[in-house]
Amino acid sequence: MGLMFRKRKKYGPLILNFTENGFSSWSVKIGRWSWNSRARAHRVDLPGPLSWKQDKSRSRA
Repeated sequence: MGLMFRKRKKYGPLILNFTENGFSSWSVKIGRWSWNSRARAHRVDLPGPLSWKQDKSRSRA
């Protein structure tokens, strides 16, 4: 497995994610809640090392 290039640019609550191939996805983070355009998942940071995630694709089942 080789090295991977990843870069994040933050503009307030908006986060742009880049890889070696260019732009990859964007995210919105407000407080403990965040949403990612690629995973289309909501995530909530919980106390300690825990977090809760809900995938949009799995919630339709």
